[in-house]
Amino acid sequence: MKLGVFCQNLGNPIVYYPRLAKATGGVAASILFWQLFQWQSKLGNYKSWVRVTIDEIEKETGLTPTEQELARRELVKRSLLKERLVTEHFDTLEFCPDIDALEKQLNDCWMEAFHVPSFNPKDEVSLQKSSFDKPDLVNNQNNLDSVVTTETIVEAVKPTKVEKNGYSALSRHTPTTEQSGTGFDSSSTHTAVEVVDNACKTTRITKTDRFFPVQRQPIAVKVSPNYQFSGPWETIEQFEEFQRALLEYAKNLGFNSPSGWVFKIVDDITKGLVSPFWDEFVSGIPLGESQKVKRDWEIEPGVPYPAFEEEHTQYYVHKGEPLEVAVSKARSDLRNPVIGKDLWEGFLRKCDRIADDAIRAKKLGVATPYLPPSFSNKPQITKESVITKLSAITPKFSLAPSSAESLAQRSLESQEIKDENPEPVADAPSLSALQEVYKTPMGRTLVQKQIAEHPEWGYGIVDDQVVDLLPF
Repeated sequence: MKLGVFCQNLGNPIVYYPRLAKATGGVAASILFWQLFQWQSKLGNYKSWVRVTIDEIEKETGLTPTEQELARRELVKRSLLKERLVTEHFDTLEFCPDIDALEKQLNDCWMEAFHVPSFNPKDEVSLQKSSFDKPDLVNNQNNLDSVVTTETIVEAVKPTKVEKNGYSALSRHTPTTEQSGTGFDSSSTHTAVEVVDNACKTTRITKTDRFFPVQRQPIAVKVSPNYQFSGPWETIEQFEEFQRALLEYAKNLGFNSPSGWVFKIVDDITKGLVSPFWDEFVSGIPLGESQKVKRDWEIEPGVPYPAFEEEHTQYYVHKGEPLEVAVSKARSDLRNPVIGKDLWEGFLRKCDRIADDAIRAKKLGVATPYLPPSFSNKPQITKESVITKLSAITPKFSLAPSSAESLAQRSLESQEIKDENPEPVADAPSLSALQEVYKTPMGRTLVQKQIAEHPEWGYGIVDDQVVDLLPF
C-alpha cells in the first residue's frame, strides 16, 4: 500500500511523531503538512492545489501566523510543499503538499537511524518511591503550590541528571507506574506521564501583517569600558603630541573635519597599518614632507616651472576667464598628475617649435628672436610687492584686515572733513547774459532751469523777462 493511501485512511492525526517532525523540519511543520494533506486528500488528487486562508489554518491547527510562516519556510526548503499567493485576496494562499517527497525524506531518516546504535529499553532504573509525608511541591516559576495526591513510581531508562533547582531532569516520555492514593494494596497501572522541566509560560500572541513585519530593535554593540588606543607610542604624552601634530597638519590643509581625519589615522595605526605620518613624527621632520613627489614639470614638489604655469594661465585668460579664476584653474590642473603630465608634454612640444623658429630667425640675421612673454624673467608677485606699488599711488592704502570700528572711524573723519570744508558757491552769471540767452527758445529752457536750481543768485522770471529780485 502507498504511504499516501495509508495516511488518508488514518484521518486527521492528533498525535505527535518525533521521527516525522525530524523529516518535516519541526513540530509546527509536521502539523501544517498533515493538515494540508488531509484537505488535499478530500479533493481526490494528490497533485491538486489547496486554497485556504491563514485564519482557517489557525482555526484547524492552532498555529499562529508567525508559526505558520516558519513552518511553510521549512517545508518549502525541504521541497515538501509548494505555495503561491492568490492575487484576488492578500490573506489567501494555495498549497500543494508533496507526499512522495515526504516518503523519500522518511526513508532517508530511517536509514540514518538504522545505523545509529540505540539504547536498550529493558534497562530500567527504579527511583525512590514518593511518600505522603513529604512536603508539598512548590513551582519556582509561578509560586503556585501543588500537592501530591497520588503515589508515583517512576522508572527511567537513563540515570537522572540533577539540576540546580534540585529536581530531576527526565525525558519527555518516561514509563511510569501510577497507584491510587487510597492505599498501598491498590492495583497499579503503567501509564505514560509527560514530565516538563519548566512550568508552562503564558505568551501573548500578536498578529502582524506578513508583508509589513515588525521592526526589531538592533542589537547594541558592547564596548569595553575605559577603551584606549594601543600603538607604537611609548607614553600617553607622546600619543597626545602626535595627535596635536596631526590636527595642525589637517587644519593647514583645510580638511572639512580635521578631528575625524585624525581619528582615522590613529585607528589605522592601532589596527596594524603602516603610517608614514608616524614615521615622520618620530624622525622629527614635518608631517607630509616625505610623501611629496616631485614631478617633471616642477622645480620642487608642488611648485611648477613659472613659464609653464604662466602659459597655462594665459590659456584660461584668452578663454575669457578673469585673471584670478584663470590662475586657480591653471594651478588645479597642474596639481593633477595625469592632466599635468599631458600638459607638460604639450608644453615641451611648443617650446621645441619656438626654439626652432628662433634658430631659423638667427640664421636669417635677427639679433633678438621673438619669445613669448611667459619666457621672460619676471619678479615673483607677493603681498609686499603689491603693497609697495599701491602705497606709491595711494599712501593710505592698506591690505591689512579692517574691522567695523575702523571703517566707522574713517567714515566719521571724512564726514568731519566735508563739514569743515564746505563746497564753494558757484559764481552767479550777470543779468545781461541771462537776458540775452533767454531770448532764444533753447536758452529759455536752460535759463529757467538754472534759476530754479540756484535761488541764491536772486534772479527770477517776471512777465516773461529775467529780472533781479534783489536790486539792493
